[in-house]
Amino acid sequence: MENKQQSNGVMKENKEVKKKVNWSGSLILASLTGAFGSSFLYGYNLSVVNAPAVYIKKFYNETWQSRYGFSVNESTLTLLWSVTVSIFAIGGLVGAIIVTPIVKFFGRKCTLLLNNVFAVTAALLMSLSLMAGSFEMLILGRIIMGVDAGISLSALPMYLSEISPKEIRGSLGQVTAIFICIGVFTGQVLGLPEIFGQESRWPYLFGAIAFPSLIQVVILPFLPESPRYLLLEKHNTSEAEKAFQRFLGKDDVSHEIEEVLAESRVQRNTKLVSILQLLRTRAVRWQVVTVVVTMGCYQLCGLNAIWYYTNNIFSEAGISHETIPYVTLSTGAVETLAAVFSGLVIERLGRRPLLIGGFGLMVVFFSVLTVSLTLQNTVHWLPYLSIFCILAIIASFCIGPGGIPFVLTGEFFQQSQRPAAFMIAGTVNWLSNFAVGLLFPFIQAGLQTYCFLVFAAICFAGATYLFFVLPETKNKTFHEISQAFAKRNKVTLEMQEMNHYAGERKSSAEQESDFTSSVDNGETKKEIV
Repeated sequence: MENKQQSNGVMKENKEVKKKVNWSGSLILASLTGAFGSSFLYGYNLSVVNAPAVYIKKFYNETWQSRYGFSVNESTLTLLWSVTVSIFAIGGLVGAIIVTPIVKFFGRKCTLLLNNVFAVTAALLMSLSLMAGSFEMLILGRIIMGVDAGISLSALPMYLSEISPKEIRGSLGQVTAIFICIGVFTGQVLGLPEIFGQESRWPYLFGAIAFPSLIQVVILPFLPESPRYLLLEKHNTSEAEKAFQRFLGKDDVSHEIEEVLAESRVQRNTKLVSILQLLRTRAVRWQVVTVVVTMGCYQLCGLNAIWYYTNNIFSEAGISHETIPYVTLSTGAVETLAAVFSGLVIERLGRRPLLIGGFGLMVVFFSVLTVSLTLQNTVHWLPYLSIFCILAIIASFCIGPGGIPFVLTGEFFQQSQRPAAFMIAGTVNWLSNFAVGLLFPFIQAGLQTYCFLVFAAICFAGATYLFFVLPETKNKTFHEISQAFAKRNKVTLEMQEMNHYAGERKSSAEQESDFTSSVDNGETKKEIV
């Protein structure tokens, strides 16, 4: 008997190991295609404005002069440029706010597909602005592109978290961050003087935005919708079963369907929860706070300040103007490699050490960067130390803080709460993004070389909070993660299971009846535990 139990344990362990490497072709294609037309464009639009900045400002000045007969003054030009850069985040905020009803009615996959309308429209506006002699077209295109990014940064992590098995949920979730990094790097490469970084070619930088969108429109329709969405929100068990089969690469998906239905029995509610309802739910109070903190630190930690003003930072570090575009490439390359590394190790090391360790390392390197920039005129080699610190900050960010906040938002909440949670996360994300883009030049002007100590303090505060509050979520179900937060939320597991809204409930017996009537084809039915 004991030998049989040991044998069963070994078989179970082997099965779990096998599941960990079960990357089906549909799962890989869905994640790559979804990310290429979504998070890739977000990263691309973060860096693409850097290289042609001088030419775009000249275009603004020439347009102003042709309209009004005199050149625009320096303060107005600076304001126009700051608006062009930071208004991307306002569009992102709009996208984050409207994403919840869109993913509810259209689903995760269809939302990603429809979102390409914004990307293509923005690409046309921005690429044709020079020909039309209208800088307003460029600014409007940045807003619309922001809406695209706001929707995609919520819909894509939601889609990836719902199509992936929990054993590889973290690695698949990191695809979002990896493609953000690839997008940043691509924007830097295409912005080189030898490619599109010239006065006559800079509109092509924005026209290129349409290409990933078109690729996504061609491929994604042939891939399944989120099986969890189909099962829990559309109650379409047959289509959910087919989606699970394609994504998992196997015919028998009864265990996965039973697992999802078990979650639905616990939540007893497949109607979407509003933001206000989510904020009032004690059982997820600390989960919401943790998402707000991680998303806030994700933007306020200072990395976007580096992306938006890379050229200025390298100039302060003593790098010549001609060399800056090529040095900037190293930042994108380091970011991409660090994100890939994080995706490879996240299921081994877990979310917690990568997130806390990343913020901790950023504190160290921000401090060293401050000293280096302050004393760079006294020691000839200190500018190179500044470059190293910038690369180290980027790498530290990408091994954890750069992607894990999106993963955690998908892991902390049930199906009915997830869209509202992503709306909260997206709102914090984009408001913080806008604040950094708008305020960093003034912080830099006021504090000069000490400006990065502000970001070091934010990283330290974030790491400290996460050290005391964040549990490890690796390979855990929603129920197990809720259990880890239960004591801090001051609720029992029974209270968590009952903490839903009576007017919106659907009985588990009814859902099980839907399931059995849909899939009963004469085969042996398994009891749902």
